[in-house]
Amino acid sequence: MEDWQQYIGLAQRAGKIITGEENIINKIRNKHIRLVLVALDASNNTKKKYFDKCAYYNVRCIEYGTIDEISHAIGKRNRVAIGICDVGFAKGLLAKITR
Repeated sequence: MEDWQQYIGLAQRAGKIITGEENIINKIRNKHIRLVLVALDASNNTKKKYFDKCAYYNVRCIEYGTIDEISHAIGKRNRVAIGICDVGFAKGLLAKITR
């Protein structure tokens, strides 16, 4: 497991990860999400939905990892996107991804 995946797992155990399309969209609207991570192999419609919503509400949205990698990192199945609610975890994940 890569470093960024371990970091996502840590955030999941800390309760700072939101999954599920409706949950993520609602938390973006309520400005509770600091970063959205969308899988590279997600469908174009799904990517567009998350990127458009994040752009409108001024939330950072990045495309990284595959569905399997993200799902394995948080211990759940078939997760196309995750939302990170904590500023510290969001900055830490961005630092690990952009190295």
